[in-house]
Amino acid sequence: MILFKRKLLLVSVAAFVLAVGSAQAGAFQEKSEKKKKGTPVGTPVLWQEPHDISSRNLLLGSGGAGMRPNVRRLTFIKEEKGGWSKKYRVRDGAGRVWVAKVGKEAQSETASTRLLWAAGYMTEITYLVPRVRIPGVGTFQNVRFEARPENIEREGDWKWEQNPFVGTRELQGLKVLMVLLNNWDTKDENNVLLAVPTRNGTELRYAISDLGATLGDTGKWPLLWRFTRSRNDPQGFRGDKLIDEIKEDGRVDFEFSGKKRGMFNDITVEQAQWVGQLLSRLSDRQIADAFRAANYSHAEVRALTSAIRTRINELAGLRRGVAVAR
Repeated sequence: MILFKRKLLLVSVAAFVLAVGSAQAGAFQEKSEKKKKGTPVGTPVLWQEPHDISSRNLLLGSGGAGMRPNVRRLTFIKEEKGGWSKKYRVRDGAGRVWVAKVGKEAQSETASTRLLWAAGYMTEITYLVPRVRIPGVGTFQNVRFEARPENIEREGDWKWEQNPFVGTRELQGLKVLMVLLNNWDTKDENNVLLAVPTRNGTELRYAISDLGATLGDTGKWPLLWRFTRSRNDPQGFRGDKLIDEIKEDGRVDFEFSGKKRGMFNDITVEQAQWVGQLLSRLSDRQIADAFRAANYSHAEVRALTSAIRTRINELAGLRRGVAVAR
């Protein structure tokens, strides 16, 4: 009996060692594959001139009518980990794969994505579904669907301080849009690099994947902003101030609190003004459509449209050496 137990123990130990060895080998192989993958090859793209900005359909967004999810028959794939909101990967009735985000961030992200796209920046394809049942999970109100096209590779995140566009007007303009939308969660992990095949080769599109922490209050007082910030809060957003002052050297001091606050300290009047003048080409109807697409109430659509228009006008009207009206 003792001999049998010893043999059993030896077999168990051997099996354990084999399992650990296999796991380590698998992990090593996975790391090797990641190393082999290397830096993605393609043309970096952050922004493209929106020649059709005055006619862009912000109700449908970058995906248009053709990409709208078919939610009549969804198939649950798995729960997505990470982030503040609950997310589920699903397949729709047309066979397309989506990441469905539920909760407070769904509306603000849908609207903010459309405003960035209208200005010519690279974005995810998103839609807001007012009510949907995900089999095996539950029924939810206001669900953001974000596309996961099979032909687009997600190459990880990109860093605000290290990218091909550092120092350009276009990257500075994207920072201005983060302030305009009150996006206080500007960490690098919320950025995504998308490898998109085109007729002219692969484009490496630098986009922001998570825009949920927008359209709210960025929080009061530098040391306490984390406790007073909000997201998807039309009233808080409307009551927040955009610009504090114009510095003597021509930089804009924004009334803004959030992560990576320092990256907003080098924006000039001309860069902020460029974004304002670009967005000035949008009609009130277009701006309102971005919020209608996110299923805001009529009152909220009016309030948010008014707040965005006011902010656009502030940016477009900036001048060096001219104090900001109090």
